[in-house]
Amino acid sequence: MKKFILISILLFYGCGYRPSSSYTPKTLGDRVYIEVEVSLSDPENSVLIRDTITKAIYTRLKSVTTTRKRAKSSIFVKYKDIKFSPLEYDRNGYVVHYQADVILDFLYKKGDREVKKSLVGKYDFPIRPSAIISTSLRFKAIEEGSKKALDKFIAYLGTLGLRDEKL
Repeated sequence: MKKFILISILLFYGCGYRPSSSYTPKTLGDRVYIEVEVSLSDPENSVLIRDTITKAIYTRLKSVTTTRKRAKSSIFVKYKDIKFSPLEYDRNGYVVHYQADVILDFLYKKGDREVKKSLVGKYDFPIRPSAIISTSLRFKAIEEGSKKALDKFIAYLGTLGLRDEKL
């Protein structure tokens, strides 16, 4: 088994394998401007999404959020909607598991380049039978769903960075 692992590692390094996450920082740069459009119908969620995305950009990419003038690239996020769908019921017919779908529109700008993408971040969570979704569970679902949508967007930018490097 140790030989298999060693051979696998050598093959990955020998063939020039690099994870897609290594291309995304080059695409974004080290200073990123982030703007989340505040929804007038749901301003709490917009603020929560902005904080979540700012933390995620820093922790996942080690990029710093900055002003528009100092930034090398910009990400504009628009909170479109959140939907809660029941996934599982108990034997009495009460919902015991929900799925939150956080729908975000992303716009990435760097120089003359613009990339638009609408993505859904899904988050599954349990609740007690016959309970309602509390505010804290709702915020947690929005936070986690936003992170997952951002992760999808970062992966997409990574593939664009890989494609650009090969051109």
